[in-house]
Formats: sequence, C-alpha cells, structure tokens
Amino acid sequence: MAENSVRIIIADDHDIIRHGLRILLDQIEEYDVVAEADNGRRIFQLARETQPDIITMDITMPELNGIEATRQILAECPNIQIIGLTMHPNFFFAEEMFLAGAKGYVLKSNVMEELIPAIQTVLKGETYVSPLIKDIETDFFSSSTPPSDKLLFKTLTAREREVLQLIAEGKSTKEIASLIHITTKTVEKHRHFVKKKLNIHATADFVKFALRMGLTSLEC
Repeated sequence: MAENSVRIIIADDHDIIRHGLRILLDQIEEYDVVAEADNGRRIFQLARETQPDIITMDITMPELNGIEATRQILAECPNIQIIGLTMHPNFFFAEEMFLAGAKGYVLKSNVMEELIPAIQTVLKGETYVSPLIKDIETDFFSSSTPPSDKLLFKTLTAREREVLQLIAEGKSTKEIASLIHITTKTVEKHRHFVKKKLNIHATADFVKFALRMGLTSLEC
C-alpha cells in the first residue's frame, strides 16, 4: 500500500461485480480498497466511518439506491468523490446521479476500461461521463423510461423516493420507520403523498414504478 494511498469503497449488490472491481483496483499500487458494501444504507454507514476519497456507487441497490445514498453521504461528507456505476445507458439516470452530487458516471458494460480513467479524472477535480453516454442523444425524453414517469419522479422529495423504494421492496410500515428513523405516522404520511403524486394505489403499482425508475430490482 502506498503511503499516500487513495482510499476507495466499492458499493454494489452483486458479489461478482465487487470482486471484479477489487481485483481491478488492487492492481494500482496507490489505490487502497478499504471497504465493500452491498446496499445503500451500509455504504452510508461505511462512508461516515472510514471517510474514503472515492466511492464507486452502484445505482440500483436494496434498501437505499445509489442516487439517494449519494445525496445523503455528500450532505455529511462533501469531500468524498462518488462515481456512479450503472447498467442504465441513458441521460436521465446520469442526470439524477449528477444532481445528487456524483462526479463520475460509468457504464458497467465498459467498467474495466473506464473505471481507472474515471477515478483519475475526478481526483483532479474534473467530471467524468462515460463516452457511451455522450454518444446517446442527451435529451430528457430520449430513453426507454416513459417521459411521464420521469416528470412524476421529479415531483417526489428525497424522503418520498426513499419510502417508495422500501415499500416496493416489501418492507412494512414499522420496518421502514425503523430503517430511516422516523415514526410510523410519518411513514404513512409519506406513503400518502407518494400515492397522490404518482396516482397509484396498490402495492404492485409501487413496485412497477420503482422498477421502471431503477430504484430497485427484482433481485432485491
């Protein structure tokens, strides 16, 4: 380990991807992988505890997705540089990640070629965007996600998005309250506003919307 090493946390809910990224990063002498996490709440805790230089952040993770985890981490630890890793090759998800404060956005399909250059770029204080994203027409309406869903999604507060994801993942009101440290009454209040804003009613509708927006996956 180099004396002035770059301390990195890997966040991804797939063991094989975390293992592959660790192998890649371990090849660079000055890079030190200090921790790994498989869900957004764990990465938030580890970020506070270890104060890394870089976090490679998967966007779709259980309990707290990478976009909301990025927002929460940077609210407390603004000096951490976060690079989003995703399977979503469209501008909408890149935009949401950058709005949350990320400094880089890399597609998993090209991560072995792009991650090291992305880290080098953000460490210089610059922003890295995958060339594969730049080759796509960067229009708000230019992806497979319905434009109406995107507009509705943007009406939700950060907390409402968090509650939406947990509902979609099958968490009860009591479990949600415990996870995000609010009362059950407040959870129900957020649920009400999500239902009203999205015009949805059944739990299945919460799941479908969360899946379309990349907040969660069927594997979570």
